[in-house]
Amino acid sequence: MSPAGSDERWSDVVVDRELRERLRPALRFLFERWWRVTLRGIERVPRDGPAILVGNHSGALPLDAVMLAYALDREEEAASPRRVARVLYDRFIEGIPPLADFYRRAGGVPARYQVADALLRRGELVVIFPEGVGGVAKLFDDRYRLQRFSTSAARLAVKHRAPVIPFSIVGAEEAYPLLGRSQEGNAPLGAPYVPVTPFFPLLGPLGILPLPTKWTISFGSRIALHREKRFGGSPNFEAMTARVRRSVEVLIRRSLDERESVFLG
Repeated sequence: MSPAGSDERWSDVVVDRELRERLRPALRFLFERWWRVTLRGIERVPRDGPAILVGNHSGALPLDAVMLAYALDREEEAASPRRVARVLYDRFIEGIPPLADFYRRAGGVPARYQVADALLRRGELVVIFPEGVGGVAKLFDDRYRLQRFSTSAARLAVKHRAPVIPFSIVGAEEAYPLLGRSQEGNAPLGAPYVPVTPFFPLLGPLGILPLPTKWTISFGSRIALHREKRFGGSPNFEAMTARVRRSVEVLIRRSLDERESVFLG
């Protein structure tokens, strides 16, 4: 997440509730039928007030962010009231105006420090994928191996005395098994790379269809970085970030150890 820039207008973008409702049937199908998502620990997400969700990013395309946001806004989830998750998306999206407009209307915002800062001041729920593009760009052989985390979540959590809720998403890595990254043809899209999977670009548009893997989204216990004595005195954001990263890694390993099949369940 870039700390540069002072433009906070993105945090004031009104979420298009009508658009979200129109998307709900398709998202419900993906969530319940295609990926058959299991939720664990969603009651750990605060019902109100500022909070930061931090987790792993994977799957070549950011569908994990879409399913996470839907999970937090489900009508069926009685254990936790519906909340609009303000997912921070990579800045290259701004180079694709139609996609950027769609993301913003759906609740997304650019991954800028001051945007997240403004959202937390308003008591919103912010989702940060601290691996950035490095997360979704992991090759299949490196699946579920966390990349370096940025320290933005720790800095924001201390500044706003907001809880960090670690989460993991298991299943997205196999939905789009990334075999390679092509730099050819990415300039018109503004994307950092073109994903190469067993089916794309070999099968053309049909190859974009994700595999019906079984997903598990797990939420860990809340972490109050500003209260932990080990971080007393001058804040050590690197150490705080390492602490959050370990929590995400534990959730990933637990889900991997417990799943019986990539596709069944």
